Amino acid sequence: MDRCATVLAPNRDKQYCELCGKMENLLKCGRCRISFYCSKEHQKQHWKKHKLTCREADKSKTVPRTPHQQDKTTDPDLINRTESSETVSSSSTTKPKPQSHKLATDYIVPCMKKHGICVVDSFLGEDMGLSILEDVKALQQTGKFTDGQLVSQKSDSTKDIRGDKITWIEGKEPGCEKVCFLMSRMDDLVRNCNGKLGNYSINGRTKAMVACYPGKGTGYVRHVDNPNGDGRCVTCIYYLNKNWDAKANGGVLRIFPEGKAQFADIEPKFDRLVLFWSDRRNPHEVQPAYATRYAITVWYFDADERAKAKEKYLITGAGEKGVKVELNKPSEPS
Repeated sequence: MDRCATVLAPNRDKQYCELCGKMENLLKCGRCRISFYCSKEHQKQHWKKHKLTCREADKSKTVPRTPHQQDKTTDPDLINRTESSETVSSSSTTKPKPQSHKLATDYIVPCMKKHGICVVDSFLGEDMGLSILEDVKALQQTGKFTDGQLVSQKSDSTKDIRGDKITWIEGKEPGCEKVCFLMSRMDDLVRNCNGKLGNYSINGRTKAMVACYPGKGTGYVRHVDNPNGDGRCVTCIYYLNKNWDAKANGGVLRIFPEGKAQFADIEPKFDRLVLFWSDRRNPHEVQPAYATRYAITVWYFDADERAKAKEKYLITGAGEKGVKVELNKPSEPS
C-alpha cells in the first residue's frame, strides 16, 4: 500500500502535510477534504500520487459539491486555513486528537504506571517510517555522526562502554523534516500523558539523539539514563530497523526493572516506539549488534527536577542533553 493510501485511512487522526510532514498552518484539500498540505506548491508536487486516492474519496462523498469541484481534474484547490476547526496548530491549547489521546490515556499511562515500560508498535506506519529512515541515512552520509560520549566522563574507555555513532537534531535542520515530524508526534503523545504520569510535570525535552550502531558487535553496557537527577523522567526511543532478526542481528534493548527478578527484552523493530522511566528504576543495555542498527531517542524533562538540576549543576544550553524545548514549540536553549 502506498503512502497516500495509508494516510487516507478512515478516521485518520494525524494531520500533516502529505509531502513534507509539517503539522503547522495546514490547508485542507478542497476536493477530498481529507488530506492536508502546508502550501499550494507542496500540493501540486504531490498531486500525481494524491489524485488517485483523492478521486476515490471524492466518489464516496455524499455531500453535494459545486460543478467546479465536480469537474476539476487538475490540482484541486486548498480551502482557507480558517475554514476548518480541524486545522492543526502548534499551540498548547489545541484539542488532543482522539486517537492520540486514547492511546496515551488508555494504554501508555496504565502501562507506565504498572511496568515502567511501554511498547507501541506501528507508531507512524511503514511509509512514514521509511521516509524517516531515508532522512537518517542521508544525515549519516554527511559525516556528522560522532562517537557517543558518556554524560559523566570522557575517557579512553568510552568505546568499551558504548559503540554507537550519534548526532543531535533540533528539528529545523534542512533534510530532517521527517525526523522533525517524528519529534512532533512524540511530543503530542507525551503531552496527552502529561499530568497522569505520577507527580511529573513534563515541560520540555532534549533534542533528538539519532544513533547508529554499525554492527560488528557494538552495543552499550548496562547503564541508567538519569542516575543523578538531571531532570529527565521519560526516555522515548523510536526504531528504524527493517526486517530485524534478533537471533541473527542481536541489538536487543534489555531493561532490568528495579526490584524485579525478570528483565524485559525489546527488539529494535521498525516503526516501534518504546517509553520507560529514565531514572534508576530502569537500568538497561543494548546487547551487541551484528547489523547496522538505527534508533532516535528523546528524553522528556520533569519541570521541578530540571529546575533543581540547573541550580545544582549549573546546566546550560551548551551540553548535548541540556537543550530544553517546549512541547510542540520551536526549540530554545535552556
